[in-house]
Amino acid sequence: MKIETITLNKERNVTLTAMIQDVGGEFRGVTKRPAVFVIPGGGYMFCSDREADPVALPYLKAGYDAFILRYSVKEDSAWPNPLNDYDQAMDYIKEKADEWNVMTDKIAVIGFSAGGHLAGAAATMSKNRPAAAILGYAVLREDTAHEITDGPSIVDAVDEKTCPCFLFATRTDNVVPIQNTIDMMSALNKYNTSFECHVYDYGPHGFSTCDSSLVFKNVLITERAKNWVDDSIGWLRDVLGDFDETGITKPVCKAHVTDDGEQWLSLDCTLQRIFGNPEAVKVLSDTIDRMRKEIPPFAPDLTFEDMMMGVLGKMKMRDLLAERNIDVDKFDEMDEKLSKIPNI
Repeated sequence: MKIETITLNKERNVTLTAMIQDVGGEFRGVTKRPAVFVIPGGGYMFCSDREADPVALPYLKAGYDAFILRYSVKEDSAWPNPLNDYDQAMDYIKEKADEWNVMTDKIAVIGFSAGGHLAGAAATMSKNRPAAAILGYAVLREDTAHEITDGPSIVDAVDEKTCPCFLFATRTDNVVPIQNTIDMMSALNKYNTSFECHVYDYGPHGFSTCDSSLVFKNVLITERAKNWVDDSIGWLRDVLGDFDETGITKPVCKAHVTDDGEQWLSLDCTLQRIFGNPEAVKVLSDTIDRMRKEIPPFAPDLTFEDMMMGVLGKMKMRDLLAERNIDVDKFDEMDEKLSKIPNI
């Protein structure tokens, strides 16, 4: 593994540490690697070492390259300096992508506390939005953010372009209130953005990976809090893909719950979107005829179309067909037909 520290801004002491693993050879089909971009916390006053290298290590073991950003702090942290630091670092990684064999479309940010605020800003308003974001006991609400920085509210910045997010925190955090995480969940849900959240019953702020070497002795914290590391790695495999003999598999979890916001139709659009598009109804006419036979209206005065557009309307077409075992062997064929129809 090659480890290199690059100075991005000498005046503000901004650095990027790159941990680049080998590819090929004994690593078989691995020709390029996804990566994690770690942003330590520290209240924009310092960058916590406990939330830097110790966080990168388990992701390196899982096959990811790792980058650690030590961004502008103290008097240099006036917004948008930290966000500019992030974008500068991502620009640098993209410039070195071929040399480092990094998949620039599969980089996930990981941020803690104030670093979680910066990671959240990266996910919602940066020039270089990441493919996924892991936000640990993060500062996300306007009232909490204003206590440590003049930066923006992340919750209010969530939009349809926000990447999938993995959230974790403890209910008893007395530094960053749990409402930050709860409100972020609501914002992501509003835009149908994929997310996973783990709120542990009790524990302090700033527990990093929860290893015994990183948590103060006699601190009351649930043993389960350490599970966020393995859970987040499994989640990344779901949203970014996993290693196989051909490189990286296709993600099993899309960025959004449905494809209603995508440019073209698919079976992952809702029934309302499919049945509301005459061209889609036409190309799926055989399957829809089978649906009429297999899914009778729930009430005598309810038509099949009313049921598809109303009662079941928010369900994905794929899910309903799979549930009723209708034409499941034709999913790829149907997706191919739908992919040629504009999603309007």
